[in-house]
Amino acid sequence: MNPDLVLPIITSLAWLVLCGVSLASFQLGWSKLVKMTLAWIAIFAGLFLVTEWFMLARGTASALI
Repeated sequence: MNPDLVLPIITSLAWLVLCGVSLASFQLGWSKLVKMTLAWIAIFAGLFLVTEWFMLARGTASALI
C-alpha cells in the first residue's frame, strides 16, 4: 500500500461510518439494512480501486517520460 493513500482510506472509512449512521436512522429491517450497507461498501471499494488504478497508471506514465 502506498503511504499517500492512508488519508484517503481513513476519510473513506469515515464517510462509510457516516453512511451507516444515516442508514440506521431510517430504522429499516435488518435484511434491507444489510443490503444497503453492502451496496455502500461496494461503491466505496470501487472508488478506491479506480483511484488506486489511476495513481498506478499515472506513476507508470511518468516513469516512461
